[in-house]
Amino acid sequence: MVGTLANDLIGTGPRLQLLTSDAAANREVERAFRAWSRRVNLAEKLRTMRRARAVDGEAFALRTTNTQLPDVQVDLRLIEADQVASPAATADQLVDGIQLDRNGVPLRYEVLDTHPGDQTGGIPRTRLVSAANVCHLFRVDRPGQARGMSELAPALSLFALLRRYTLAVVRAAETAASISGTLESEAPADDEDAVITEPGDTFELDRGSLLALPAGARMQQVKAEQPTTTYPMFRDALLNEVARALGIPFNVAAGNSGGYNYASGRLDWQIYHRLLGVEREQVECVILDPLLTDWMDEAALTGIAPAAWRSLAEIPHRWMWPGHEHVDPAKEANAQRIRLESRTTTLFTEYAKQGLDWEAELRQIAAEQALMRELGLSSPGTSTTADEPDDTDTDQDDELAESELEEASA
Repeated sequence: MVGTLANDLIGTGPRLQLLTSDAAANREVERAFRAWSRRVNLAEKLRTMRRARAVDGEAFALRTTNTQLPDVQVDLRLIEADQVASPAATADQLVDGIQLDRNGVPLRYEVLDTHPGDQTGGIPRTRLVSAANVCHLFRVDRPGQARGMSELAPALSLFALLRRYTLAVVRAAETAASISGTLESEAPADDEDAVITEPGDTFELDRGSLLALPAGARMQQVKAEQPTTTYPMFRDALLNEVARALGIPFNVAAGNSGGYNYASGRLDWQIYHRLLGVEREQVECVILDPLLTDWMDEAALTGIAPAAWRSLAEIPHRWMWPGHEHVDPAKEANAQRIRLESRTTTLFTEYAKQGLDWEAELRQIAAEQALMRELGLSSPGTSTTADEPDDTDTDQDDELAESELEEASA
């Protein structure tokens, strides 16, 4: 579940889209940032931070200088949450590992050189890192909270309960499967001559043979009644409660939408996408925007970006996240066409939903159409011969569009 949440949130990583008036410079800098993000493996680091936040409750990254990188040498170094600590607390230490000002704003972070659980021996050395160089990702649940709590903490007892019940079911099924059968004597209990064997004794049966039972004995096969019919319901109910701790729907947590219909699946995914949108906004504010500021300063110094951009307090930009595929692409494409024709959306917005740059896509479309004209090929959706329109098909398309509009209105 944690891995699925990290993959859905970050995906292949965000893409930078600059919105300055210099379109040519925008494209060049965007390409440079994309190349840099692949060199430092930015997407994988963001996925790791999301997984750490779910388990540890928080994730830390230090903005450092990587001399192995060409041109722009800004990089992110991930550290364990346990490395932000104060082995020897001082008077001005308000929160474990974080020094705050009077307004509760972090000033410095006390970072251990090694993990506290390192077996090298001795007390780890600490160093103070300015809050301007620290990315601290966590969820604030209470006013004044400075450290995070594991998102899985409310579900720990549920995990233990599910584990115990599952092991008990498996153990009962194994026990029933390991016993071939039982012998039951119909003789009186006090009849010593009729005793077949001592209670609890076992004996081997030859494979593929016929067995002659003693007089007065009847053989029965052990019924394997595990797992019971209520076991899947119990398991799914616990998984549903566990998933609520992470804010994800049951079908995402279980990896199975077998019990869902189309409407239920769509409704749960809409709620899930709102959660992803909120978390992506936090990732942008805490990690990406400060990182872009440092990156742009070095890019302007090295000539990758215009020198004038270095003096700007904030570069107009937007982060493009990977889109989510629709379960019914035909319906989504038709709805998209209606929104564009009614001017209730823009190409900028529609391409952004798919994680694409609208300018780059339009340039690609123009290049493909020019090449098709040069080669004498017809564009997609057109025919080389002038066929007569089919009134029946047109009427059916109109009825289909009207029904989809009614569904959208409902």
